[in-house]
Amino acid sequence: MTGPSSTPRGEHTPRPGVTWIASTNAWSGEQLVDDDAPDPAPPNRATRRALARAQRRKNRGK
Repeated sequence: MTGPSSTPRGEHTPRPGVTWIASTNAWSGEQLVDDDAPDPAPPNRATRRALARAQRRKNRGK
């Protein structure tokens, strides 16, 4: 086994045709809902409290 090298490694180049955007698995937050689907359930108590807290913080800065 060899010891650590003092020379840095070169930068890894991706496969041709692959872009950074195509390689991420990010969710945009958009959801598609059928027109015939029932209304979603209302948010639970913890979610309602968190939304109210965020709204108070937002209004406090004005």
